[in-house]
Amino acid sequence: MNSQPPEELRLKEKGATLVLSYADGERHVLSAEQLRVESPSAEVRGHGPGQEITVPGKRSVTISGLEPVGHYAVRIKFSDGHSTGLYTWAFLRELGRDQAGRWQTYLDKLTAQGLSRDD
Repeated sequence: MNSQPPEELRLKEKGATLVLSYADGERHVLSAEQLRVESPSAEVRGHGPGQEITVPGKRSVTISGLEPVGHYAVRIKFSDGHSTGLYTWAFLRELGRDQAGRWQTYLDKLTAQGLSRDD
């Protein structure tokens, strides 16, 4: 897994998307909603296998701030107050590369649990 930091992190569309650009030419555009529901925080991931939760109702969430954490991650602050996940460079690249597959898995979980993307 590539843990090189992006050359650029840029918020677009009033915080609705985060653009990551890398020195090798790779580029990903991630929605605030997907970043929020995929948060690597214990609140979302739990403290062990099987403790993960499916986060509903985040269609309108935006990114309100980015805070570097050392040389390995960024803390993303969301409009709903969530800010506890540390998004490592490797995790962000992985999320960008498998964005469509992970998003479909999320949508399938929402449907199976009778949940909605809407607030």
